[in-house]
Amino acid sequence: MHIPLRGFLRGTLCPWWLVLCFFLLPSLATAQNRDWSVYGGAPEGTHYSPLAQINKSNVKQLQIAWTYDTQEVGGLQTSPIEVNGVLYGISPSQKIFAVDAATGAQKWKFDSGIFGTQPDRGLAYWSSGDDHRIIVGVMNFVYEINADTGKAIETFGDHGRIDLRENLGVDPSTASIALTSPAVVYKDLFIVGGREPETLPCPPGDIRAYDVHTGKLRWSFHTIPHEGEYGADTWPKDAWKKVGSANNWTGMSLDPKAGVLYVPTGSAAFDFYGGDRVGDDLFANSLVALNAETGQRIWHFQAVRHDIWDRDFPAPPVVAKIKHDGKEVDAVIQTSKQGFVYLFDRATGKPLFPIEYKKYPKSELPGEVTADEQGLPTRPAPYARQLLTADLLTNRTPEAHKWAVEQFKNMESAGQFVPFGTKQPTAIFPGFDGGAEWGGPAFDPETGILYVNANDIPWVAQLTENTAKDLSGKSIYQTQCSICHHDDRKGSPPNFPSLADIGSRLDNAGIASVIRKGRGRMPSFTNLSQDEVNAVVEYLTKGESKELSSSEPIVPIMKYRFMGYNRFYDPEGYPAVAPPWGTLNAINVNTGEYAWKIPFGEYPELAAKGMKNTGSENYGGPVVTAGGLLFIGATSYDRKFHVYDKATGELLWETTLPFGGNATPITYEVNGRQYVVIAAGGGKDLRSKSGGLYVAFALPK
Repeated sequence: MHIPLRGFLRGTLCPWWLVLCFFLLPSLATAQNRDWSVYGGAPEGTHYSPLAQINKSNVKQLQIAWTYDTQEVGGLQTSPIEVNGVLYGISPSQKIFAVDAATGAQKWKFDSGIFGTQPDRGLAYWSSGDDHRIIVGVMNFVYEINADTGKAIETFGDHGRIDLRENLGVDPSTASIALTSPAVVYKDLFIVGGREPETLPCPPGDIRAYDVHTGKLRWSFHTIPHEGEYGADTWPKDAWKKVGSANNWTGMSLDPKAGVLYVPTGSAAFDFYGGDRVGDDLFANSLVALNAETGQRIWHFQAVRHDIWDRDFPAPPVVAKIKHDGKEVDAVIQTSKQGFVYLFDRATGKPLFPIEYKKYPKSELPGEVTADEQGLPTRPAPYARQLLTADLLTNRTPEAHKWAVEQFKNMESAGQFVPFGTKQPTAIFPGFDGGAEWGGPAFDPETGILYVNANDIPWVAQLTENTAKDLSGKSIYQTQCSICHHDDRKGSPPNFPSLADIGSRLDNAGIASVIRKGRGRMPSFTNLSQDEVNAVVEYLTKGESKELSSSEPIVPIMKYRFMGYNRFYDPEGYPAVAPPWGTLNAINVNTGEYAWKIPFGEYPELAAKGMKNTGSENYGGPVVTAGGLLFIGATSYDRKFHVYDKATGELLWETTLPFGGNATPITYEVNGRQYVVIAAGGGKDLRSKSGGLYVAFALPK
C-alpha cells in the first residue's frame, strides 16, 4: 500500500521525528567513521582530511589515546592505513599487523619469515564484497594478506606472494629490488615501482601492474625504453640491458576518475657518472602520466636531463584542482629535491608556470656529455636555498666559522647543475636528501595552500678516477660500497655508518649476510657471487685485497667513482651553514606566492643553550585538516610531534615522542572520535635509541 509522504507524516503510523531519523541515518552513520584507507589519505596524494573535531579551539587538549609497541628496534618510516575501525601497520623488521583503531588492541600479526632490512613506508588496501586484502611489500616480495584474518591469500601468486625480481628482463637471482613505498590500487590492478641500487649492475626501473586476484603481470612501462619504443633515441643502443634504475622508489599518485597514474622517477645508475649512458636518458628524472589500465604513456616531463647529481623526484605528486589565471584547472603538483614546486595541467602536462631553460657548465671528465640545457620553474620561488656563498657560512661559534671558511675556500659552489669533478669538491645545495623528501607535501583544497617540509643544508661531492683494472675485494668495495661508506670506510653517519671497525661488531658471516640482504638504506647485493662477497668481507676485516679470477666479472669497473655522501658539517657535527637547517613552507599554488615560511626543528642541546628555532633535517610529511590544523612529526633530533595553525604557521601544540617521528601521520574517525596516529621509531639520530612504536592522539572523552 502506498501512503503519501504528507499523510505519513500527519498520521499516527510513525512519529515525525522517527521519519526524520529514517532519512538522516545514512549521513549519521557516515559521520561516525571516516577512514584513512590509502597511503597519503587518498589516491590523489593530498594528505588532507575533512575532519574537524580536533581544531584550533581544542587542540591543546590532545592526549595519548593508545600506543602499540611492535617491541622491535630499528626505526620506522611507515604511514599506516585505517579501514572500518582497523589500523594496519608495519614493524621495523617488516612484520604486518592489525589493531583496533580505537584502542590499539592487536587483532593479528603476519610474519612472512623474512627479516626486512629496508625502509617500508606503507601499505595498500583492496576490497570487493567480502574479500578484503592488504597488499604490502616485504623486501623483494609483494604479499597479499586477508585483512580480516591476517592469513596469506593462497590463491595469489606463489602461495600468497610474488617476487619483484622476476619479469624485469634480467636474471632474477642477480636483481636487487625492494618495494619501499606502497602499491597503487586501481580496479583489479595494483601498480608498483621499487627501490634499486644506485651503482651498477642494476635492473631497469620498470613500472609494473599486477592482477590483484592472481598476481599475474598485466603490463610494464619501460622507464629505460627498449628498441623502437618512445624515448629510446635518448639512450645508447640497448641501454636497458646495461644501465638500470630510472625507477620509481617513492610511490605514485592516481586520478581514479580519469584512470591516469602519475609516476615520478629517479636517476639512472650509475648516479654520478654517465659516460656509458650519453643522451638525455628519458624517462629518468621525469613525471610520467600513464593510462592506469594499460600502462600507455599519455605525457611526460623530464626535470633533469642526463642526471649526474642524483636529483630524483622524491615524493608522490598531488592531484588537485587549483585556480590559475582566474580559471579552475585540474592540476598535478610535484615537489623536488632541488627545492622547486612544478605545476602541470593534469591532462596535457603543460607547465602552469613558465620553466626557464638555460645552459650550464659542461663536464670536464673524458667521456661525460652533459645535457645542452636544463630547466627550472620560475614560480613558485624555491623553498630551499640554491647557492652556498661565504656569507652563508655558520657563525654558531668562532671556531666553527673559521673551519667552514677554510673548507669553503677549496670548494666549487655555483648553484644547480654544476658537474662534479676530480680536482676539488663541489657544494650541492640543497643536498642529496633535499629540499623535499619522501614524506611528501599536504594540499588544502579549501585554500589552495601546499605545505612542504624541507631540508636546507649543503652536501659536498667529488669524483675520483678508478685505477683498479682487475677484480678484487678492494675494487668491488670501491665500485659498490664506497659511494656510501667512502674509500676510507668511515662513512657519513647517521645515514651511512662507518665500516672502519666492522669486524669488531659483526663476524664474517654477519657481514656477508648484510651484503647479501642489505640493511637500512643499503640495498641487497644479490648480484655478487659468493667469492666476490668473501673478497669484500676479507678487505673490510683484514684490509687484504685478493684478486679474483673471473672470465666475465659481474661488477663493471666504471672509469670514475663517487667519493661518498658528505654533509657539510662542522667538526662538532652541526651544519656548517647558517640556519635555517630545515623549514616548513606554506605555498599558495593558485598564485605561486608563499603564505608563510618558518624554521622547522631544532637540536635540543643547542636549544638549551639559547640557540632555538634553527631548523633541522626532517623526514616524513604533514597532514592538513578542515579543523584548521597541520599535523607533522618529521624532525630528526628533537623527537617532537607538532600541530600548527595552517593559516599562519603558529605552533599550537607539540609533544615529545618516545622516538623520532620520521613518518607521515594519519587521521581518521571511529565511533565519532577523531584520532591522529604517527609511527615513532627514530633511527635518524644515532645518538638516540630507535624503536617501533605507534602513538595515537585524541581529545579527552
